[in-house]
Amino acid sequence: MLEALIVSNLLLWIAVVVLGVMVFALVRQIGVLYERVAPAGALMVNQTLRPGDVAPELELLTIDDKKIRVGGVRDPARSLLLFFLAPDCPVCKTLLPVLFSAQKEESQWLDIVLASDGPAEQHRKFIEQQKLSRFTYVLSEILGRSYGVGKLPYSVLIDEHGKVVTMGIINSREHLESLFEAKARGVASIQEYVQKYHAEST
Repeated sequence: MLEALIVSNLLLWIAVVVLGVMVFALVRQIGVLYERVAPAGALMVNQTLRPGDVAPELELLTIDDKKIRVGGVRDPARSLLLFFLAPDCPVCKTLLPVLFSAQKEESQWLDIVLASDGPAEQHRKFIEQQKLSRFTYVLSEILGRSYGVGKLPYSVLIDEHGKVVTMGIINSREHLESLFEAKARGVASIQEYVQKYHAEST
């Protein structure tokens, strides 16, 4: 009876040790996996501008024929998000709820301008269908060219001093929020922040 108890206790301790080793190995693997799938943020594809550049300053008209200035020092001191989209862009439409949310949640420091080009009537229908009248909406081919927009949907975040903070292709809520996070952390992109973090921790 005593021998059986000793054997069972021994087996139990062996099982605990094996389980501990397995948990340790699993934790290490999770750490490796996390590094590989670290937040990517918006993909920065732009041959015209770089973060830190002075944003091109343009005087434009909105779709409602109101004057708007893009770029330059902003007074009051607020940042500006240019969101380039198109009525026939499916991904753009899926991101509209994200823009509505951002307009509400970031209203203390951020203005949002929707930008596109093409026939005004097509865009007026798009604005009506998607209930976008609360946004400033600009049609300007020059704006897209000046900011190096090649693919949609694309966003450029400009700070209150008229400088480009960050930019990139936006395919998800996480991509858009990565622009705000980059500004908050004072980096050009989330990728840059992750690289700095790993460099400092090694």
